[in-house]
Amino acid sequence: MPRTTQIFVASTLYGVATIAAAMDSDAFAPADRRLLLVCNNANAPETAASLDEMPGFAPLRGRFDGVLSWNDTISPFHPSTWAPRPDDTLLFERYLRLLWDLADDQVEIVLESLQVNPAQAIASCFFGAPVDVYADGLMSYGPSRNKIDPLIGTRVRRVLHLDLVPGQLPLLLTEFEVPAETVPTAAFLKVLGEITDTVEELPSLPDNSALLLGQYLAALDILTVEEEEQLHVRMLRGAVARGHTSVAFKPHPSSPAGYSKALEAEAERLGADLLVLDTPVLAEVLFATARPALVAGCFSTALFTAREFYDIPVARVGTELLLDRLVPFQNSNRVPVILADALLPDLEDKDEPVPVDDLIETMGFVMQSQIYPQLRSTAERYLSTRLTPRTQRFFRRRRLTALGLPGGIPARLAFLPRNATARRVVRRARALRKSVKR
Repeated sequence: MPRTTQIFVASTLYGVATIAAAMDSDAFAPADRRLLLVCNNANAPETAASLDEMPGFAPLRGRFDGVLSWNDTISPFHPSTWAPRPDDTLLFERYLRLLWDLADDQVEIVLESLQVNPAQAIASCFFGAPVDVYADGLMSYGPSRNKIDPLIGTRVRRVLHLDLVPGQLPLLLTEFEVPAETVPTAAFLKVLGEITDTVEELPSLPDNSALLLGQYLAALDILTVEEEEQLHVRMLRGAVARGHTSVAFKPHPSSPAGYSKALEAEAERLGADLLVLDTPVLAEVLFATARPALVAGCFSTALFTAREFYDIPVARVGTELLLDRLVPFQNSNRVPVILADALLPDLEDKDEPVPVDDLIETMGFVMQSQIYPQLRSTAERYLSTRLTPRTQRFFRRRRLTALGLPGGIPARLAFLPRNATARRVVRRARALRKSVKR
């Protein structure tokens, strides 16, 4: 009888911690061998540390019988862009079985972000192998970002996820009727405790300190570098306005070295003590060791782990700007931004949280109506009864109009976008507004 080999694919230490917590909870059937396949998806992987080189990985290493590198396997190609041609998948399966000593093993795959490479490429190479998907963050609460090949989607057995938004189930892969399964919070906290115990030289924060989380949104072409620096400055101002004169800033691991200069200048102006945390550790390790009085950020998953798992007050800033900047409308960051905007307190006290029941399902239809047509009635009900100035920011009127949903342009005005005179007037108005600004 052939042996069973489980291949766990991960690109972040947070993802490996989620896998480890699921393992400790007996979420996976026994296997003869368990391999961790590491993917470094940084823009320039050669300049970024792989997750198995990061502080805190050592205690997780023992759960696997071996650690493999997808980057080394497909070098010189980039994991985010390379995939085998359909006619070559059988050839690549033979190559991987030979390279990884799989022989005729029964292979099971555990993946993140199935909609894109490298997950799709790996699933394609092992045709017929059963697949489990785990959520590395908030994106699983949103819809699949594009149509998934049924030859892959129908092989998925479940979506494993942390309970970051209690009461809300992931929408991801429900088009294939894939059930969601929660990874126990206690098991995840235990794994984070193991990581924390092995990380050395972490700074201690004074009482009543605020922790600011950077995300490096400029790398995703959502904001410019200058705009993101100003977003960090807004975090600092908001924290100081709440009485936190001691502030720590945790940059994103991919952010450039000079990214905190604007923060340092603003901290000096405000008379605040600023500490930039250069150690590449999980934010959750800081929650456990430093116990900040406030965690502020934009839409980082860490905001939800701080609130739900560590009972630390959190606040968000900049989500309204991001909702306007995310393109296309189907951008998979949209639901995480909406969750932060709707559920977390505003650092600048501009608006109040709102419930998300039916909101995420509505957004799933508005973003991917062809994949989730069964959600139209939910969307119509939500938009006809709960669309307010506060929730209007989540939607775009043009898209609601195109889908024939409440909140779009009224039918009697639908001719305007196609009216040449109306378009000419709008162009003149825009030109006049630009000249006035100059």
